Amino acid sequence: MVIKYRVHEVAKDFDKDTKDVVALLGKFFEEPKKSMTALEENELNTLFEYITQTNQVDNFDAYFAMQNQKPEPKKEAPKKEAPKAEAKPAEDKAAKQPEPKKAGKPAPKPEAPAKPKVNADPHPFQKREKKNPNAAPQARTRGEKRTVDTRVQNVDLEKYNEKYEQIAPQQRQNDRVNNTRQKLNQKSKQYRKQRGVRSRKRETEQERLKRIAAERAKKQITIQVGDEITVGELASELRMTAAEVIKKLFALGQMASINDVIDFDTASIVAEELGAHVEKRVVVTIEDQIIDDTEDEETDLLPRDPVVCVMGHVDHGKTSILDAIRNSNVTAGEAGGITQAIGAYRVNIDGKRITFLDTPGHASFTEMRARGAMATDIAILVVAADDGIMPQTIEAINHAKAAGIPLVVAINKMDKPDASPDRILQQLTEHEIVPEEWGGETICVPVSAKTGMNLDQLLESVLLVAEMLELKANPNRAAKGVVIEAKLDKGRGPVATLLVQNGTLNTGDIVVAGTAVGRIRVMTNERGKQQKKAGPSVPVEVTGLAEVPQAGDAFDAVSDEKLARELVEQRKQAIKEEHFNAQQKVTLDNLFASLKEGELKDLNVIVKADVQGSVEAVRQSLEKLSNDEVRVRVIHGAAGGIVDSDVMLANASNAIIIGFNVRPETEAIANAERDGVEIRTYRVIYDCINDVQDAIKGMLAPKFRDVDIGRAEVRNVFKISSAGTIAGSYVLNGKITRDAKLRVVRDGVIVAEDAIQSLRRFKDDVKEVASGYECGIGLEKFNDLKEGDIFEAYITEEYRD
Repeated sequence: MVIKYRVHEVAKDFDKDTKDVVALLGKFFEEPKKSMTALEENELNTLFEYITQTNQVDNFDAYFAMQNQKPEPKKEAPKKEAPKAEAKPAEDKAAKQPEPKKAGKPAPKPEAPAKPKVNADPHPFQKREKKNPNAAPQARTRGEKRTVDTRVQNVDLEKYNEKYEQIAPQQRQNDRVNNTRQKLNQKSKQYRKQRGVRSRKRETEQERLKRIAAERAKKQITIQVGDEITVGELASELRMTAAEVIKKLFALGQMASINDVIDFDTASIVAEELGAHVEKRVVVTIEDQIIDDTEDEETDLLPRDPVVCVMGHVDHGKTSILDAIRNSNVTAGEAGGITQAIGAYRVNIDGKRITFLDTPGHASFTEMRARGAMATDIAILVVAADDGIMPQTIEAINHAKAAGIPLVVAINKMDKPDASPDRILQQLTEHEIVPEEWGGETICVPVSAKTGMNLDQLLESVLLVAEMLELKANPNRAAKGVVIEAKLDKGRGPVATLLVQNGTLNTGDIVVAGTAVGRIRVMTNERGKQQKKAGPSVPVEVTGLAEVPQAGDAFDAVSDEKLARELVEQRKQAIKEEHFNAQQKVTLDNLFASLKEGELKDLNVIVKADVQGSVEAVRQSLEKLSNDEVRVRVIHGAAGGIVDSDVMLANASNAIIIGFNVRPETEAIANAERDGVEIRTYRVIYDCINDVQDAIKGMLAPKFRDVDIGRAEVRNVFKISSAGTIAGSYVLNGKITRDAKLRVVRDGVIVAEDAIQSLRRFKDDVKEVASGYECGIGLEKFNDLKEGDIFEAYITEEYRD
């Protein structure tokens, strides 16, 4: 049998006690039964046969006559009439004839017979059924059952609804006005429905496959597949087992397992062979969702200012020309007079604005020059009239050609007596740059940054070239542009210089720049004034990014910060995987070279600089110094001051730390001295490269070095008319001497180097101030002192390794 029919269910269906059914089964079968025992077919047949025989109807004519008589419902049950049932008149007996089975209700408990035992009473069901048919029905009490004979066609159910209304509480009737009349057949219908669900046969795997095949035959399914899909996923899409798909792949000549990845073409062939239609799934990436790359309509474009890049050889006067144009002094602030970071400035000429990018000319800053060329519209090539075309000049020409931007040649230093502009024009033609005077297209202007000669003509030439280019952009869209420079400021966090190329950048916008994301908090122009928005061709310095982006990364203003952070995580993961895959594995081809490399000596270096572009420049310059015996490896490079974690890394990897325009923290210095880690700091890149190169060659000559003797903190700043700016300072450690030099360090970056003009304690001039004392310090040249600045006193001594 499929359906399990238990003992308690049999007793419930026949309105009998479970113990009576168990006792009855014990008469015919030796195995004892319990209420939850499932009965077999022969046991049920025996049980049904016995119950049928003991409950036979004596006269079928009287039974069918009951169906034609309408029952009269009793409004009130007679009280204590059971003993006098035989003394009633004949008409009362006739009135009760249609409901003989209702008298089968057991009598009240005091008069009910004891439950029969199995051995004592061989016919328990017969005994329960022998009741007085004329007995009056008893009032229903708690725990007792009422048997309704539904074999007749006309059953008056209204009286039960009426009785339910009398029994149900009034409050519940008020709450459920629409549900007060409960039909008795609702429960029975629900029960039969549940029984039907339970009795339904469970579908086998073979039947399920047949049903799926039949459904597939009726209607062809359509699936979507991307560029790649695994065999298991394809089987799931096709509503098949993986074995069927693998079998079809084998038939087509391809061996594959359930986890193997197949391309779209293979998946399409297999699916069509199996009767499905395949469509190419269009994958929408996060970049497509949040970054707007649509082309602008011609009607939306408006004229924009040109972005000009100034390039040329080192010391040929690039920054001096910009300085003369924007009437400010920047060259004096550069260490050694060399531009060591990209500067972005805007200049107003006769109501028209030009954005200038000043790129370094030294050979170490190749990538910074390339970035400047890619981000600009016009390049000004500065060539010194007395020096001619040099290696970095040629490199700048090549960068401009690769970027496809027009050149304007500025022949500088025309004020010198040995200036020869004709020689410069001749050298330019050797590199396929034909001057306009000689019938070419390149404008060449002889200028002098020192005297200001022909600077107006140079700017007019730039504006003329820009007008011919017809530069346009759409300011009414999300901002897009490039990161010119980035650094880590101790007080403000990551700071990035952005050049907006299209759209408008607003304060509060969410920006994604390479692997950095953040909301713009403060936006300032080149003069340090805050701005609310920046349009096309406008360079701004922004804060609010989560980390320092890479210089040269493209940035986009997006709308969804959550998706932007997911995109950044994806980019970081891709970079990590790319770096992992780039690790060279040992093969038979490079085995000998790898063994030979075991003889090499590695010089591990950690590079820290004030801006990210300088880190890249120093890294490339140092790695080029490797030779057959020594290999220079930059194991870490970042923007910011030298901290304790850098010393820990250097100690673990046996590296030296090179700081470029930054200073180490006090804790880092102490740990470096304890662990024997060497920290070298430089302000000019020449000195850094030369020192490392001499160390590699083993010819490091005796030289001078700075020895720190004390540190003091500026607690207050006083401006005195007779003495200038005086810094009220507190000596933190060491001592400050009158003949020492001072470094002014602000947020881990060296602001200035100067000599001490006055050193006083109270009103007395002193030669030195020890640790833990306060003093007043006046510098000779530098007066822009602020509270919180650190004075590092040092003396210069000669040493020999």
